[in-house]
Amino acid sequence: MVAARITVNGRETPISPAAPHTTVLDFLRERGLTGTKEGCAEGECGACSVLVARPGVHSPTDWVAVNACLVPVAALDGQEVVTSEGLATGGGATPVALHPVQQEMAVRGGSQCGYCTPGFICSMAAEYYRPDRCAHAGSEAASAETAEAAETDAEHGPNGFDLHALSGNLCRCTGYRPIRDAAFAVGAPAEDDALARRREQSPPEPAATAYAQDDAEFLRPATLAEATALLRERPGAVVVAGSTDWGVEVNIRSRREGCVIAVDRLPELRVLRTASDHIEIGAAQTLTEIERRLDGDVPLLAQLFPQFASRLIRNSATLGGNLGTGSPIGDSPPVLLALEASLVLADADGEREVPLADYFTGYRQSVRRPGELIRAVRIPLPLSPVTAFHKIAKRRFDDISSVAVAFALDIADGTVRKARIGLGGVAATPIRALAAEAALEGRPWTAETVEAAARILRAQGTPMNDHRASAEYRSAMLGQSLLKLYAQTTEAVSS
Repeated sequence: MVAARITVNGRETPISPAAPHTTVLDFLRERGLTGTKEGCAEGECGACSVLVARPGVHSPTDWVAVNACLVPVAALDGQEVVTSEGLATGGGATPVALHPVQQEMAVRGGSQCGYCTPGFICSMAAEYYRPDRCAHAGSEAASAETAEAAETDAEHGPNGFDLHALSGNLCRCTGYRPIRDAAFAVGAPAEDDALARRREQSPPEPAATAYAQDDAEFLRPATLAEATALLRERPGAVVVAGSTDWGVEVNIRSRREGCVIAVDRLPELRVLRTASDHIEIGAAQTLTEIERRLDGDVPLLAQLFPQFASRLIRNSATLGGNLGTGSPIGDSPPVLLALEASLVLADADGEREVPLADYFTGYRQSVRRPGELIRAVRIPLPLSPVTAFHKIAKRRFDDISSVAVAFALDIADGTVRKARIGLGGVAATPIRALAAEAALEGRPWTAETVEAAARILRAQGTPMNDHRASAEYRSAMLGQSLLKLYAQTTEAVSS
């Protein structure tokens, strides 16, 4: 097997002798690329942002910004990385030319102490190179239309720049206005832009990796069959995809494991297909990929994605990882419970399908057996027409839920024909609000029905007191969420 290597700013370099748990951040800094900074070590500040070449949604390759502090460098075996240093051109006898996003940040005062600036620039560059934004920015007609829209939408620029691309980057001294000004000032990439041209070529194929160092291993099997065979041989191995959870364990809790198995590039876990009666979403697709490929076809998921952490996290995080941790405060389980999703679990003996409502058995526990992987999520069709996802948290974006509530209702002729409600943050596991569902089904969609069901919903689960919210607050938010849904949908349902 070929020795593990990574291409950084166009130069290939061996990963050895880095330990298997070494993050991309530490690997880069040890090689003098100190523009990549460590701020939080848990994916919340974006100071460590770098670009990675990934399979594209609208082009063969997308430049994707990820948190270098979370990703093991061995996970990028065979991959291409660009840091803030690699964006500028020239050097040596040739004068250095700043990249357009670097130039705009400089001239518009987007940097003060400069600590966070390289991370902002890499996240901004990923949005700069987003193919559908580039087409938008290059169209005079489109720019004129969005210039008018920008007057009422402060989060999207007339150049098509989506400020949510920077939602995972924090600045504590400059202030965000000059950074926004820089983002809204960039145009489309020039025709001779090397990174823009790179998008038209296929990204590197996933490397089958067997990297061992310091009595630890990082393994990336090439197929699902190889992965399940490995898990049978090594039932204690840690399985990772985007590493957005595992990376925190490594950094903050100093966890070290003898064997880590990566499943993020397994082709069997990266499907997205629609059948006559369901949509199947591969467990290793990133949330950003799912969001862009579905393009609003599942409205409840479309409401979830902008509220799920930050774009930097969504560029790596997967549904399989979010469900696999079994966390009671994950944002996707309430939505998938409301959608009546099921999970396809695979091991060396084959596959089985389990309703998500039966999957969780206790705090961070599930019916998944040793050696089993989540291969896919299946969402039955047709979808309920009335949906909503309400996330109650201290910050609007990039925060953990205090309470998460997802609704999927069928309302016809003023009567609730079907109701599904998923809850997070109010019990040891994500749960369905069965009693509240029963209080709605078969009854008229009226204020009286909703108020009665809201009282029942407030009593669902066993919420606890912690630093995010009190039990009383969580219960109150459950009932308030249903009242909010009624207020938001009454006019639409009656019209």
